[in-house]
Amino acid sequence: MTLHEFDALIDRMKLVFEYAENLGQYVDAAKVLYQMNEQLPDDLQLTLDELEESDAAKSFVMQYKSDMKIAISEYRERLMVF
Repeated sequence: MTLHEFDALIDRMKLVFEYAENLGQYVDAAKVLYQMNEQLPDDLQLTLDELEESDAAKSFVMQYKSDMKIAISEYRERLMVF
């Protein structure tokens, strides 16, 4: 995947994530975090806990949101080098 392709995909996912988060739909936001994680290479993928209860979705999103941003930035840097 090229940097341009990755950026386009992640930008769309970020919009969906932010939309769901702003509406308080944390289960949907968590699903987007899982999808973002799948786009990263294995060595950068986060070990995300299973979301067992929808009541825990908000804390799940808050816990992993910044880690996901860091992992995405690291992968972007790799793509820029190649």
